[in-house]
Amino acid sequence: MGYSVAVAGASGYAGGELLRLLAGHPEFDIRTVTGHSSAGRPLIESQPHLRSLAGLTLQETVPDVLDGHDVVFFALPHGASGALTDELRNVRLAVDCGADHRLADPSDWAAFYGGEHHEAWTYGVPELLVARGADPGGADPRPAEGVGAGDLPGKQREALVGASRIAAPGCNASTVALSLAPGIAAGVIEAGDLVSVLAVGPSGAGRAAKTHLLGAELMGTANPYAVGGGHRHIPEIRQALRGAGARGEPTISFTPVLVPMSRGILATSTARIAAGIDPARVREAWERAYADEPFVHLLPEGVFPRTADALGANTCLMGLAVDEAAGRVVVVAALDNLAKGTAGAAIQSANIALGLPEATGLPVDGVAP
Repeated sequence: MGYSVAVAGASGYAGGELLRLLAGHPEFDIRTVTGHSSAGRPLIESQPHLRSLAGLTLQETVPDVLDGHDVVFFALPHGASGALTDELRNVRLAVDCGADHRLADPSDWAAFYGGEHHEAWTYGVPELLVARGADPGGADPRPAEGVGAGDLPGKQREALVGASRIAAPGCNASTVALSLAPGIAAGVIEAGDLVSVLAVGPSGAGRAAKTHLLGAELMGTANPYAVGGGHRHIPEIRQALRGAGARGEPTISFTPVLVPMSRGILATSTARIAAGIDPARVREAWERAYADEPFVHLLPEGVFPRTADALGANTCLMGLAVDEAAGRVVVVAALDNLAKGTAGAAIQSANIALGLPEATGLPVDGVAP
């Protein structure tokens, strides 16, 4: 029945979301799930909401268990998947939802993560704009000589067709990159002085017990973290915006804030409107970029999304305003960090790589209230 699938890190939040979506996918047959300290235990103990998968038992996360499947999804902390993926010999498609294969520049990895740098895989954000003349096959598609920000862009999905190794995005990084890439690609905003402030749910930090993620520490408060340029998704955002055709090195002030919602991201990103650009025409860049996209939706003028509107769905919802007095564009984007931000992007990219309809098994309807 379809493609045999293994999910490594199935006991965590990202692994659980992968399994939730994969369970409804008509072409994927979940054969194997693995965990770390939970190996040998029934999956249902870690993921009690996944009743349809109650018969599965968590196995050890080792190459011998994962090899031989058609598709393997990795939902492991950074630094954990690279050594495993190096040992795969008989896997048609591997998709890493961790950070190990996202960054093309070893110096970025050293500065923000540390440890061994593994090769960059094809970046799994299909809707991301890529400047024509760039090589979209890698995780860092830079524009070729003479290709400017105003050239008609392509999409990263072109690079995903037939891919055998895919790096799913960081949830914060893809939210910000999708928010700003249309303006960069069209040349209507400047790549310097980008600012993003994000309200994020703590599930993005994983399931491991940490004091600052306890309910008693989160309820009734908002907590900024990684302030002042220290967040690990910053080089991934810059990498994506370079690929979209940024003139000069993108600079971004990126501030995430933990808020008391279990899942979701609301990213407010602003950028200077480029010199000589009529502010009335700025919105057109985003309309052109996402007019035909099934999962990235620009809302009507004056309408802005809530995180609740994307809960459980593989959608990124955007509202856009032009602040003429400040000479800036403001983009507010909402998505579910576990769905479109991670697991949904991974499955969407896998569909493309395998030649399946891109939307197979992926919901656009959220859950409310």
